[in-house]
Amino acid sequence: MLEIAYEEAGDPGGLPVVLLHGFPYDVRAYDEVMPPLADAGLRVIAPYLRGYGPTKFRDPATLRSGQQAALGQDLLELMDALEIERAIVAGYDWGGRAACIAAALWPERVHGLVSVDGYNVQNIAYAGEPTKPEWEATYWYQYYFHSERGRRGLERNRDELCELLWRTWSPTWAGAAEAFKASAQSLHNPDFVDVVIHSYRHRFGLVAGDPQYDELEARIAEQPVISVPTVVLESGADGVGGRSGADDPEERAMFTGPYQHRLLPGIGHNVPQEAPGQFAAAVLGLV
Repeated sequence: MLEIAYEEAGDPGGLPVVLLHGFPYDVRAYDEVMPPLADAGLRVIAPYLRGYGPTKFRDPATLRSGQQAALGQDLLELMDALEIERAIVAGYDWGGRAACIAAALWPERVHGLVSVDGYNVQNIAYAGEPTKPEWEATYWYQYYFHSERGRRGLERNRDELCELLWRTWSPTWAGAAEAFKASAQSLHNPDFVDVVIHSYRHRFGLVAGDPQYDELEARIAEQPVISVPTVVLESGADGVGGRSGADDPEERAMFTGPYQHRLLPGIGHNVPQEAPGQFAAAVLGLV
């Protein structure tokens, strides 16, 4: 399906760790996370998700899907291609979703999970239900992408729009605008706009998914629990949405194995880049 580009560090024979970035970020989010993990003897892999950086589709006819099943399947197939039997998977935003899906559906392949903001699996059946108005206001970009005006806005103004998201989602991070420059080129992948638009339309049931993922989406729709050892990191100053509810009893019930919840006061949406030490410590706690 894809030619996946990735960066790697550490011992090739060490316990693998796959670090997964979100939208609209890239592997630069892990620049300060990878060294301490590599120094600890781990094999650290940071892939560019579909639609980002040098990762590309092999077939021009393939639907540029951004649905969650595709992200989860990409992670599994990357592990297969690299002959990784089991790994710690860690991520935030889109990457955290892929990691959660892998941990829920293929627990035999996952040694442990680090997830920012908890059970990061979309419940598409309830996507049409409103939430608190103050949270809805922060989701403007999702509703924007539902329209063709939004598609054109992302295409024409992607740097300005995505930098705005970086700054508003990480309101306490003074270096957000400067750090964005190092990741901006990854957002000029020729498939970026198509993948992003499909993602934000599919999750609201506005467009169909790629049929090859229908069976996997059906499994995800059952909201499977996660049984692998898990560390949940919760942003204390996330500028998009409200608190994840990671300490809510219903949310907690989605994790049936060993579990830790760590609140990060003053940290925004891009946790590994804003708090690399805490993110690396969460991974090392699962070794």
